[in-house]
Amino acid sequence: MNNSEFLLDTDITYLNHAAVAPWPRRTVAVVKAFAEENGAHGSRNYPGWLNTESLLREQLCTLINARSVDEIALLKNTSEALSVVAWGLPWEAGDNVVISNQEFPSNRVVWESLDTLGVQTRYADLDSGESPETALIACMDDHTRLLSVSSVQYGTGLRLDLDRLGEACRTRGILFCVDAIQSLGAHQFDVQACQADFIMADGHKWLLGPEGLALFYCRREVMERLTLRQYGWHMLENLYDFDNPSHEAAHTARRFECGSPNMLGIHALHASLELILETGMDRIEQLVLENTRFMLDFFASRRARFATITPDASGRHAGIVTFRPVDESPEPLFNMLGQHNVACALRGGGIRFSPHFYTPRKQLSTALSLLDD
Repeated sequence: MNNSEFLLDTDITYLNHAAVAPWPRRTVAVVKAFAEENGAHGSRNYPGWLNTESLLREQLCTLINARSVDEIALLKNTSEALSVVAWGLPWEAGDNVVISNQEFPSNRVVWESLDTLGVQTRYADLDSGESPETALIACMDDHTRLLSVSSVQYGTGLRLDLDRLGEACRTRGILFCVDAIQSLGAHQFDVQACQADFIMADGHKWLLGPEGLALFYCRREVMERLTLRQYGWHMLENLYDFDNPSHEAAHTARRFECGSPNMLGIHALHASLELILETGMDRIEQLVLENTRFMLDFFASRRARFATITPDASGRHAGIVTFRPVDESPEPLFNMLGQHNVACALRGGGIRFSPHFYTPRKQLSTALSLLDD
């Protein structure tokens, strides 16, 4: 894969897109240009900035196959979007939320905070039962109001069958919330197929954008079920009529955007999504899975030395491969990789590799060869 769109130092083997990704060349250029424009002309071209914001909403709508940009909000991060849902729904004492036992803290503590309202958080053991989905569904009962899962688990790299979970929720009248930060930009996503009510994802991982800007999708049919807890000028229906005394909230997902937009982040993410959509999510997914298979096959051929934490089965992984040495803790090996400029992470009880579609196979081979050495 031609990686000319990226400016990464050739001495670095970057296998850490599941944490914070490097920006594409075009995104770096756009951020520089935006800063120079602002420094020279201030906000004189604000109408043009608003046009870029509109284009970004359309890109995100296309990325997840939403029905309308009216279902797309731009929030600060995944945690804010999860909090909008958790503290917007009308809970009753005795209700429960089902999550997995492998969730990143963002998709755990927000639900646990509802304990003060008498809402129970239930943790499904994804390693129990015949499948992770079976384990999650088994935790549901007549008092379950919402299922919240990560599309791909940050530590193990496990990819869930969202379509099956969405159908189970719809059949039972349960809301379905998906933290998609570890799949958007690495794997094709279809909100219509999985029937999610809420989707959230920061832009700084597989979407190759900056921190501080996130997608929040809210299905129109459930939008007004969320009580607003944040207020400001930008969430009003007539947002530029500053003298209007009305406090009417916007009838679109903009109702969840209380204040001024992150215009620098908007320009950056828009540029990154241009690259992703030009390349095509089908092509990106293919290349990401080829990298994943290459790594899984490597570890499968060295089972005496390494245990793979990420599931090997087709359909059960995306861009993450987590492994550990059989006979020692992963920390010394992780430190050795760092000394050789391999960017990766300690997660899920092992070492997590997360190359993207553009990662040169030669660099990936070099990183794996260090494990043999």
